[in-house]
Formats: sequence, structure tokens, C-alpha cells
Amino acid sequence: MKKNKYVSGTRCLAGTVLAMSMLAPPPSTAAASSPVLTDQGKKWTESTREKYYTQDQGSRVMPLKWINALKQADGAPFMADSLSRYGYLPNPKSAEPGLPVGFTVAKENGDKIIGLNCSACHSRQIEVSGTSYRIDGGPAITDIQSFFADLDTAVNKVLNDPNAFADFAHAVLGASPTKSDEDKLRADVAAWFLPFDTIMKGSLPTESPWGPSRLDAVSMIFNRVSGLDIGPAPTHMIPENIKLADAPTRYPFVWNAPIQDITQWPGFAPNGNRILGLSRNLGEVFGVFADFHPKKDDSRLLKINYVDNNSANFHGLNKLESLIKKIGPPKWPWKLDKTLAAEGEKVFNKKDPAQGNESCADCHGIKEGKMRSFTHKTWATPILDVGTDSREVNLLGSQVKTGVLEGAVIFPGKPPLKAVDSAFSVLGTVVSGAILQHYLPVELNAKEQKEVSKLDRLKSIFKSEVDKFEDLGDLGGLDDLKETFQTKEPTATPSYPYESRVLQGIWAAAPYLHNGSVPTLAELLTPSDKRIADFKIGPAYDVDKVGLAVEQTKFNFTLKTTDCKDRNSGNSRCGHDYGTSFTDAEKKALLEYLKGL
Repeated sequence: MKKNKYVSGTRCLAGTVLAMSMLAPPPSTAAASSPVLTDQGKKWTESTREKYYTQDQGSRVMPLKWINALKQADGAPFMADSLSRYGYLPNPKSAEPGLPVGFTVAKENGDKIIGLNCSACHSRQIEVSGTSYRIDGGPAITDIQSFFADLDTAVNKVLNDPNAFADFAHAVLGASPTKSDEDKLRADVAAWFLPFDTIMKGSLPTESPWGPSRLDAVSMIFNRVSGLDIGPAPTHMIPENIKLADAPTRYPFVWNAPIQDITQWPGFAPNGNRILGLSRNLGEVFGVFADFHPKKDDSRLLKINYVDNNSANFHGLNKLESLIKKIGPPKWPWKLDKTLAAEGEKVFNKKDPAQGNESCADCHGIKEGKMRSFTHKTWATPILDVGTDSREVNLLGSQVKTGVLEGAVIFPGKPPLKAVDSAFSVLGTVVSGAILQHYLPVELNAKEQKEVSKLDRLKSIFKSEVDKFEDLGDLGGLDDLKETFQTKEPTATPSYPYESRVLQGIWAAAPYLHNGSVPTLAELLTPSDKRIADFKIGPAYDVDKVGLAVEQTKFNFTLKTTDCKDRNSGNSRCGHDYGTSFTDAEKKALLEYLKGL
């Protein structure tokens, strides 16, 4: 039997017991009509938007025929309503009818394969007074856990219900499939289902689900790479490496992301040039359904083959990074009180005696960052512990079995991977190895070993994969890869720091804090011990409080948060008390200023 290629993992990344449908009611008239497009700068055009929504990055969920043949629990097509029940946004210009924003199609061996790209998790729509507003690059308000769980349930039914399989086979193979064709299809679906079901059952939290707008992306990437990709053939699985993904975070906004000098919520990823951007994005695509299985190979310079079974689309990843560079922060689409905003700017720069005499600008103002490129400056991204939820930082010390990667070394002087090592080291190894072998495919040969100019070759291939008018002065060097996904030694006094980003466009990024535990900016200016404990999540927007409206109809989901007594819950609303001691007048002015950033 031919090997099944469509083995899935998480980015973005359940079994019958995890079938938490949380289905939404029918979309409102406002949501169904064309949204108002917010102003995101002259470089963000209709053409760039369409490419951002559909550019393949190498994600391979399953054959398009399969997902179109699947059914929901009520018998409706799984792809009905373009998946809007999970919060995904319609894309009328999709080349394949019915696919939402961020769902891609690639061809392999003549088959169309559905996948995801970054816009699925980084595009949002909010609703105000019956009108929808589209914000590209904004944190998605999607329920990806329910999508994962329901997809798992739908495939499980096909494999275990003879009538469901018969309907599925007719839809995929035609009205009169042969017995051998049916047997092969069943075997292929079962091979797809085994790893997908394994990671969903091991990863998805049932007692406290992520809910709309959140995802534990780091855990899911760790689980995917270490749990499904690096084990022995034929399954490649190491199930015991899969851990509960219970440190959810709010999707970040991606405008200005390429010029941060550090990125990811806990600040573990150096950033600011092409090489670093590619390593960040390659880790993401491994997490969201890439087909990837490294294997030992003595003919390779690194003794591991990272490229032959690797669906990552390097060309597409570089194109997407070029597109993201063009997304500007969204401009506030409603009227601003400019006089009040001017007063708010003063408050933004005002020192807060209650918080170490620091100002908002000290952490979130635009300052020059580390030198990462010859052609543009980066913005400094402070990584600070401000008392917020500690769970994501704690998971960064996760240890896993290294499988086929045991003993792997990428750079001279770096220690080889041990039999049990950090999940971060495993991720850094596969990302660096894949990049090096993709751009520098040097294989050892008994007769000769050709010398190559590594950097010249790298520049040459990169030049064919990015916009032809772009300057490659921001390429960076191979040494930058040594910095990627490196764990830090624990300190004597535990600290739980997260990135403090520049706040352009922050009005469009609710809920707030890295774990999305605070619904509005107004609530963030409330002392943490007085913040609201539970709130509904959805696209309805409050222009006064700047964030999620109290009443939501899109999802039947209420996020229940914890206070400072349980900082490690993953859902703690504790911390970031900067500005909470300002007067009501100062807070009102500050909010008006933040709307205009």
C-alpha cells in the first residue's frame, strides 16, 4: 500500500469524548454582508490582501475531496457555511468555492490538498451597530479547538459507521467504487486518523477549553514535532511526548511583527531579518499540518535528512513575510476627539509612582532595537515580568524523547541532542536543519565534495522567492540560526516575562494580556483584583471601552478567569497594573489616545 502523506498535526493548529461543538447560531446579516475594510496603509491593496488570504505555506490538512465529503453530526456538510460557525471569515475570491480566509489549496500528485496559512489565525472581523469591519493581520476570533475536535469526530464516524463510510466513499470515489478502491480509501483515512486522533486526545483541554480567540500554539507545535514527526517508521509517533496544551494565548497581531527585534509572547525568538523571520514561520507551519518526518541519513552533511519528507513551502513562506511587511496598523474607523487624545498622549508618557515610576511609553513606546539588518532598524521589544499568568513561560522547559534526532548536531560547538532533551532544542534543530538543507543541499560523495559559497547561494535562492524590487540587505546570516529557539538557563529567582510590544493598532487586538484574560483596554486599566472574572467572547465590539462588548451572540462561550491567587492557571487575569492608579479623567484621555495609534 502506498504510504499516506496526509498525516496531520496541530499552529493552528480530539476523539468523540472531545466533540465540544460550541456551534454558532446562523450568521447575522451584518456578518454575511461585505465588511467595511479598515484603512491599513497604501501598501495594503486588494491584490496583496487576496494573496495574503490564499498563499500556500506548505500546510497539508487532508485531500480537499475528503473534507468536502465529511459530514457534521447533524448530517450537514462539514464545510457548510464556509466554517463560519467556528468564526472563520468568508473569502468570496477563493479559487475553490466555499473556503474561508486563510484556507489554502495545493496540488500533490494530481490531488488537491487543503491547508491553512497564517491569515486564518491573523485576520479578524468586529461588529458595531450592525456593521462588520475587517482587520487584516489582527488576532482571529476563531474557535480552532472546536474545529479540531469536530474534524476528528467526523473522520472517526466515517471509520466506524458503515453507512457514513459508504456515503463518504461515494462522494470521494464516485457512484460505483470498486471494492479495492474502497479498501484503499479506508486504509488511507485510517492512516491519517491515527496521528491526528492521538495528538487531539492528548492535547486538547476539556475542563477549560481554549475558546474563541485563543490557542496554545507553543504546546501544539511541541506536540506535533516531538509527538508525531520524529519517532520510528512507519508511524513516526512518540505518543508519550504529547502533553496537555493548557497554556492558551491570544493570537498576536502581525502588523509591525517583522520589525520587532524579539517576538513570540515569552520573547524566545530573535527577529528582525529574513533568516529569523523564516525560522519563526517554519516552526509555525510544522505546527499547522505540514507533512514532515526527518530521518537518519549518513549521506547528508548533518547526518539527518530534513527535506525529503517536508512539505514546507519555503517560497510561499517568504512571500507571506513580504506580504505581512505591507500590512499597516488599522486606523480607528470612527470619530476621534483629537483634543482629548492629545491629553491622552501626555498620560501615555506620564510616570506612574505606583509602578516604579515607569510610564506606558517606557515599555510600549517606539525605540530602536537590536541591529538585525543593514536596510532597516528594528523596534526594541522589552521582555518583562509584570505579574501576568505564568503558565506559558513554565511550559518552555518541557522535556521530550528525541527519537531519530538523538545525537543530532547542527552547528559546531553545540552539544548533540540527548535521548531526552528540551522540546525547544528539538524544534530549533529541525528548523535550522531544514533551512540549511533546503538552501544548501550539500551531500557527501565518496568521489568528491564540491565547495559552495553558502551565503551567495542563500542570497541567490532568496532573491527568487521574494518580491523582485525588495532589497535583500535584511537577509541576515547563517549565524542567526544559532539564536533560534534557544532555552534560557533558569534563574535563582523565578521570573515569568512576556513581550511588551509597540501599541500601534492595539484598539483592534482585544481581548488583552498575552492569555486574553481581560476583555477591554478600559478593564486593563482597572486594578487586577477588581477586574471582571468572566466574560463572553465574540466579534461584537465596544467603542467606548475599547474591546469586547458585554453581550455576544456569535459563540456560546464564556471565558472564566482566575485571580492572582492562581497565577499559573493559564487563565489568570492578574498583573499589568500599570496606569490603574490614574484618575478616571486620565484613563478616558489615555483610551482616546490609544484608539488613534
